[in-house]
Amino acid sequence: MNVLNIVLTVLLFLSGALTVILVLMHSGKGTGVSDMIASSLYNSGTGSGVLEKNLNKLTVVTSVIFIACVLAMALTFPLGSLSY
Repeated sequence: MNVLNIVLTVLLFLSGALTVILVLMHSGKGTGVSDMIASSLYNSGTGSGVLEKNLNKLTVVTSVIFIACVLAMALTFPLGSLSY
């Protein structure tokens, strides 16, 4: 395996794990179990606060990194370069 493939694989796993963690950290919008759990961690008005906005930005960034890694690996994985 080439160094590029190793770096992309590590980035893929890290960004995937961070994306899952960040999605699970979002507050629930309903009145189900997630809202009961989140009510002890957040106030009721926190959904539009700075914490939620920063969490949204971080989730988008990690998702874009994940997608970019998947696309780069699809192009370069067998050889580690773009040459055929």
